[in-house]
Amino acid sequence: MKIGRISVPSPDGEVTRVVAVEPEAGRVIDLARAYSLALQRNGATPDRAREVSLALFPASLSNALAAGDAFLDRAHEALAAADDASAPIDSVSWRAAIDPPVIRDGLTFGTHIENYFKNVVHGKPVRAVYERPGFFKGNTATVYGHEEEVPYPSISEKLDYELEIGYIIGRPGRNLTPDDALSHVFGITIFNDWSLRDVQALESPIGMGAQHSKDFAYGIGPWITTLDEIESIEGLTGQVRVNGEVRSDTRVENFVYTPAELVAYVSLYGQLQVGDLIGSGTMGFGAGVEINRLIEPGDVVELELEGVGTLRNRLAGQKETTPWWPEPRPYPYEDGE
Repeated sequence: MKIGRISVPSPDGEVTRVVAVEPEAGRVIDLARAYSLALQRNGATPDRAREVSLALFPASLSNALAAGDAFLDRAHEALAAADDASAPIDSVSWRAAIDPPVIRDGLTFGTHIENYFKNVVHGKPVRAVYERPGFFKGNTATVYGHEEEVPYPSISEKLDYELEIGYIIGRPGRNLTPDDALSHVFGITIFNDWSLRDVQALESPIGMGAQHSKDFAYGIGPWITTLDEIESIEGLTGQVRVNGEVRSDTRVENFVYTPAELVAYVSLYGQLQVGDLIGSGTMGFGAGVEINRLIEPGDVVELELEGVGTLRNRLAGQKETTPWWPEPRPYPYEDGE
């Protein structure tokens, strides 16, 4: 099944609804509405049916997944009333496919690692990236869904896209092994780790990890494909298009660390929560920096992943400015000290 989130109007303003997505039929099914109708057909009153259905299919997909297997079981039951709770797929307003409690982004594809260090660092990859599947944590308040406009911060002249797989956690876990890690994954989506390359270069020497260079925007969508529909993550193909032009074709291959190893590693000494998103790291040639072609204000970026779909976003035409920026302080040491 494919699961996403859309925004719909209501008397109290826009609300977010969880939907089943049927791209081949060109429609989405509002699961709360469909399940309410299914309950009413079995004798439930309209008010009680709405209460029950909204409890099972709230606006937060992370909360919905916390119901465990019951979420998908009830979702399949809801499809009995799909015809009366559907909308054309091209008519809806999408939101980020998941509202993750935590975003973590890894680094697992050898081709991207080699290309990044060659083009940006102008040297060979550091030993550390082969010793453990490192990751950083991102801002969950700046997630953007399919067709949503993404800001272009005025502090950057080098904005880049990154085509990644987003592993969506469906079961909590701690201290997992690669043998059982994927049983905790609900499904996969497309994750666009938007990056300000010039800002990233300034932040990296601080030693605190990515800051504004990453946290201004994360793309998630267009929807999530449950893992039972993916025969194998390895071998999936992808494509990047900018303003309709194919920038690169890519493939899930050349792992330094596998998806199972990454998920297991993230769980060590910590806790995977339902709804967490773990980014795979960029697929080979899935970023503009790898082909020396970045993007400009107003560009439309499409990231496609086999088995999921296409995540499309337009960059804002005007750069976003802020009312304040810190002044650099004097460096208290002589050069070379």
